[in-house]
Amino acid sequence: MIRTGDLLWTPPDRFKAASRTAKFIDWLRQRGRPFATYDELWSWSVSDIEGFWEALWQYFGVQSSSAYDCVLKSREMPGARWFPGAHVNYAQYLLSQGNGAKVAIKSASERTPLHATTWADLQSAVFTCATSLRDLGVRPGDRVAAYVANAPESLVAFLATTSIGAIWSSCSPDFGAATVLDRFGQIAPSVLFATDGYVYGGKIFDRRPEVRKMVASLPSLRHVIQMPGLAADEPILPRALTYASLFERPAVSATDFRFEDTAFDHPLWIVYSSGTTGLPKAFVHGHGGILLEALKFTHFHLNLKPESCLFFYTTTGWVMWNILFSSLGAGASILMYDGNPAAPQPDILWKLAQDAGVTMFGTSPAFLNGQMANDIRPNQRFNLGAIDSMIVAGSPVSPAHMQWCYENIQSDLWLTSQSGGTDVATAFVGASPLLPVYAGEIQTRCLGVDVCALDEAGNPVVDQVGELVVRQPMPSMPLYFWNDPDNRRYHDSYFDMYPGWWRHGDFLTINDHGGCLISGRSDATLNRDGVRIGTAEIYRVVDALAEVQDSLIVNLDLSGGRFFMPLFVVLRNGLPLDDALRNGIRAALREQCSPRHVPDRILQIPMMPMTLTGKKMEVPIRKILSGQSPDAVASRDAMVNPAALDFFVNYVREQTDYEL
Repeated sequence: MIRTGDLLWTPPDRFKAASRTAKFIDWLRQRGRPFATYDELWSWSVSDIEGFWEALWQYFGVQSSSAYDCVLKSREMPGARWFPGAHVNYAQYLLSQGNGAKVAIKSASERTPLHATTWADLQSAVFTCATSLRDLGVRPGDRVAAYVANAPESLVAFLATTSIGAIWSSCSPDFGAATVLDRFGQIAPSVLFATDGYVYGGKIFDRRPEVRKMVASLPSLRHVIQMPGLAADEPILPRALTYASLFERPAVSATDFRFEDTAFDHPLWIVYSSGTTGLPKAFVHGHGGILLEALKFTHFHLNLKPESCLFFYTTTGWVMWNILFSSLGAGASILMYDGNPAAPQPDILWKLAQDAGVTMFGTSPAFLNGQMANDIRPNQRFNLGAIDSMIVAGSPVSPAHMQWCYENIQSDLWLTSQSGGTDVATAFVGASPLLPVYAGEIQTRCLGVDVCALDEAGNPVVDQVGELVVRQPMPSMPLYFWNDPDNRRYHDSYFDMYPGWWRHGDFLTINDHGGCLISGRSDATLNRDGVRIGTAEIYRVVDALAEVQDSLIVNLDLSGGRFFMPLFVVLRNGLPLDDALRNGIRAALREQCSPRHVPDRILQIPMMPMTLTGKKMEVPIRKILSGQSPDAVASRDAMVNPAALDFFVNYVREQTDYEL
């Protein structure tokens, strides 16, 4: 069994030489900046952030209708101003990176087979849709909301919206009306793209009642546009337009279409925090900042090329959807899938990857847990030879996850993990094709991200767990939060602990060779006898056990300086939790971590409480166990499985393990 820190893969020389990062280093060398290693490149990128981001502007040939005054007018956070005076349209750049019959999008759903959309078809659809939106009165700065599936039509609607300077905001149709209104109710959209339903796991979900509730509560709406979905006989609303009606006009060509000349900091989209414990934060990102960050991330941290095909299982309610289609900016193609990742067969995604020629497969530790629980062995059934890399995101990846990938996909695999956030639409720490892969580690700090781990005294530390802090601005940090005119909520969310530095709320360890480990949310800290323990430290050990599918741990501070730390486990294949397994879990934690990591009680739960974006609900569970009202600390509408809370509610009602 592999353990954290074991060397798993070293990039072959040919792989490194052909990488996008190596090409960039060569370009810099020709301009008098001779960097020999990734570490040297990273050090320059954070010691001269203006020089680094201006080099990216030049390297990627970003065009502006007017010259920028400077690269960074103010370093203040929040409020840093990048490339003032420049005008950049994100959609325009993306659509310029391919043409003709080359495939841009591959797509499938539970009901539709694999289909290809060419760059020419994508461009024509976007220009025509955008022109129709203009004719409907959509203007720069208008909010266009979308309650849509992960499908090409949704991507067309996004690119059309942003190409004319309107602001996009989307939610997945598995969100309930109340959850959607918590988001769209903040931004007063003028247009709503909405599907009438979707299919998941072979079951039909009619969402027309939910859409009608939304429309009734959004008085700002001028138009509702029904997207392809169930093709039900009855429309969402009698007055709704159809997506098809936007194309009942002659196709608009590139020569006839005019992109809106948006300022660098013109709002591009609004994305949201999870909203499990309160009204979701509404992050506003800008055209230019997101474009530069996306170009950096997709080229240098995902190593995407025109011949690449990226797949990431996601929905329109998760920022990974935005990152997926940002890959078009690298000239790559993408695979979009709408449906259950384990239906009709638990290995359906691997078949899609084979058929679509996926080169980078993106997924989450939760998905890998399911594959391991069902003993899926993809490389024994499918030809996955095109896959040369994987990205695992959403939560910390364990050595067991990585071992499974090397054994069941490919032995020669660039297996990457990233950690960032919806709030910056990218990663703070991530991957590099120039570096080796070590078990349980994220390879490195991302370029242009001055990230460090701070101890309790606020000092940067190495080989110690600390607060993840970013000490200099990034172009993709939010311009502002919607409806936060004095930036008070923005400031309090990130800058209250370390004024002027972004505190993200994660525990980070940076080791002596630059590898990074995320130990979970710092607000979910396990503090025993004054020693801070990240939850991911527990999960790496427990989830590696053959019997365990998933786990969750919290620590309760009790009166009189006491504490109680229960561990909750979901077991594979309906196994019972017996004393032998409990003792095995305790022994593994004691041996691989320390006696402080051993829980006070181990309990079996039927399912893991997860947000709709795949996050374990550690903080809400801790609050419920501390006696707070479940309705006050967790929104069931924002959960994948609302019934998962019932166990914890009942446990509090019946428990005798602790007294508050």
